Amino acid sequence: MDELLLSKVRLAVVAHLLAAEWVPFSDLAAVVETTHGNLGSHLARLVAAGYLQEDKSFVGRRPRSRYRLTAAGRRAFLRHVDQLRALADGAG
Repeated sequence: MDELLLSKVRLAVVAHLLAAEWVPFSDLAAVVETTHGNLGSHLARLVAAGYLQEDKSFVGRRPRSRYRLTAAGRRAFLRHVDQLRALADGAG
């Protein structure tokens, strides 16, 4: 299984990004219901692994960070889900 996706927060982020193009940091924080500091740490790990692409810019004087899933992130998520399914099928 993918060690990065064993985290509840990282798994929720990747799952949320499956059906989206770009998602603002604030929307991800609302979805995963964690602190901004905790979410930022998890996002940094996913970006470093190549699972997410990050876009940082300013809108007026306010910083804006948004994220999207990369092809590598999508493949990792689907492999992880397949492995979970195999575990569940073997356990029954």
